Amino acid sequence: MTLHELLPELGSRTLVMGIVNVTPDSFSDGGQFLNPAAASRQAELLVLGGADILDIGGESTRPGALPVSIDEEIRRVIPVIRLIRNILPNVPISLDTTKSPVARAGVAAGASLINDISGATFDPDMLSAVAEIGVPLCLMHLPVRPEAMGWSRAGGGLAADDDAVALVTEFLRAQVTRAEDASVSRENILIDPGFGFGKTPAQNLDLLRRASEIKRALGGLPLLLGPSRKSTIARLLGPVAEREDPDRTAGTAALVALAPVYGVDIVRVHDAAFMSRVARVADAVARG
Repeated sequence: MTLHELLPELGSRTLVMGIVNVTPDSFSDGGQFLNPAAASRQAELLVLGGADILDIGGESTRPGALPVSIDEEIRRVIPVIRLIRNILPNVPISLDTTKSPVARAGVAAGASLINDISGATFDPDMLSAVAEIGVPLCLMHLPVRPEAMGWSRAGGGLAADDDAVALVTEFLRAQVTRAEDASVSRENILIDPGFGFGKTPAQNLDLLRRASEIKRALGGLPLLLGPSRKSTIARLLGPVAEREDPDRTAGTAALVALAPVYGVDIVRVHDAAFMSRVARVADAVARG
């Protein structure tokens, strides 16, 4: 199935990807949905709230998070994917993984798309596996592994004076070419600039502001953005706002509202019910 067959409204409105982290240590909701029944209930709530696609992840990508084994990641995500597929048979399921054996097992269990935060750099077999499986693939820019991630090169990310847009564009162009060379169809590729991953707040905002530029440089490939609850919001608004709004709802909503203005096609969020309404109004302004 191609990306546009999976998501027929892609490009006509901003689609909402709802997050279900099946991990004990994700930065926002770690431990809440480790139980498959709890995860499936959350998936139902996200879809009822307006999520167009669900993103299931079994390995935390917060700064400092250590990788988990293939077996452990499979143990976490496969029962959840199977249960969600039974309950919500027509909802597209994205599997957030950097490991090709997990991708294969996830698609066999019912996943429809692979979301690789490493841009298919962590596992040399990922691109060939996705080509063989024949599902869409999201390639994200990640400057360093999560366990070493920070906001400066010394801390494991981009330096403050780096041109993030240029570096992200160069990386994604190279990975898209690699994917096509591995027989992944171009019509099955999504790109993600990696908002909040090893970049300064200013760089993150620049990536959103210049998202259309990145898309043009990549030949118009659909672009996904994950601004939900990111620390950039806390650094912009300060500790008082953080105490009053610990889920960073206001800041996330502002970024989601701006997403269609700057050419973003899919927003990845925790609160699908609230953010889908924000996206709908933003679309009415930005897309007409």
